[in-house]
Amino acid sequence: MMVYSGDFLRCRLATKAALVLPQLLPATTVQGVWTALIIAAAAGLWSERTRIGKELSGPLVSTLIGLLFSNLGLVGGANAGTVYDTVNKFILPLAIPLLLYSADLRRVFKETGRLLIAFIIGAFATVVGTIAAFKLVPLAALGAQDSWKIASALAARHIGGAINYVAVAETLQVSPSAQMAGLAADNLLCAVYFTTIFNLARKIPPESASMSQASNGGKASSEGIQVLEATTGIALSAILCYLGQQLAVAIGFPSASISIITLLTVALATVFPDQLKPLVASSEGIAFILLQIFFAAVGASGEIKAVLTTAPSLFLFCFLQIAIHLGIILGVGRAAGFARKDLLLASNANVGGPSTAGGMAAAKGWQSLLVPALLIGTFGYSCATFVALVLGTTVLRGMVVV
Repeated sequence: MMVYSGDFLRCRLATKAALVLPQLLPATTVQGVWTALIIAAAAGLWSERTRIGKELSGPLVSTLIGLLFSNLGLVGGANAGTVYDTVNKFILPLAIPLLLYSADLRRVFKETGRLLIAFIIGAFATVVGTIAAFKLVPLAALGAQDSWKIASALAARHIGGAINYVAVAETLQVSPSAQMAGLAADNLLCAVYFTTIFNLARKIPPESASMSQASNGGKASSEGIQVLEATTGIALSAILCYLGQQLAVAIGFPSASISIITLLTVALATVFPDQLKPLVASSEGIAFILLQIFFAAVGASGEIKAVLTTAPSLFLFCFLQIAIHLGIILGVGRAAGFARKDLLLASNANVGGPSTAGGMAAAKGWQSLLVPALLIGTFGYSCATFVALVLGTTVLRGMVVV
């Protein structure tokens, strides 16, 4: 009978445990990196049920969790870059058509009335605000190339919503750290912005119809994901992505694939709105999940030092950009005879997109403006990328001080 000393026994047990249990952290395998990104994505969506999460927004929370995972050494290794590349080249493009199946431009022009004009005023105000803010805060910390590109992406963000920020940043090939810093600064500022516009709307009464009736206008988008419709939407999105990427290569501008995918989807939604309508609710649900994974990947590929260096100037830039936007749309709109609720909803659609604009219309009981708010927000999705790319390449790039 063999007798083991205490130290020898502990050594044998530790060796056996090491053989049985694989190394879980840091997560360096492909599966491990994907697991970390999906956890960050889910945590971001869950956080929106909390007060702090609502103020920060799900995308920002997912981005920050991804940033912490990476910079604390919990995820990384040679496989991480491969996963992030897959997210950027496949997951992100796949999400864009899924968000745009309701982008019927004929319906936008037919049903939005004066709200569309207010939205266009808001888009113009964002362009003016971007130029003025870039002049006052040139974002030198980002470098000569990334500075005007991030300013362009933020212009897209405040003309049509977050998806346009992503599209412009990818088209212009902005560095991951700069993308992360811009996203973090903008999301923090947007929390202040949404608080401000709801405060400006506090004295505007609801319409005579009940708030419950108003909120029913968005019922279709909350019915849940239907398997067949979701699968069909994903398949169609994959086809559009493949065509868009092939066309981008054919014209010699591969980085423009997202812009071409957007154009193809909007054209399809305008020509075949009835055929795409059943796909909208389920496809949007899938798109939001895919985008959360993208935001987590943006965070995981960033560096805290770079973010801390550039975020203060970006926050000031965003503050000036949105402040000028809000001042112009309220001032010009009032002079043109627009109601304040029209202007606030149009501004909300510019900065937040259809979901926040529709949510504000429902929450305030502005029943007649619910569908128009959703439509102009979708219109912003479809056009903001192109407006911002023109602004960046023709104006902002020329303002860079080398």
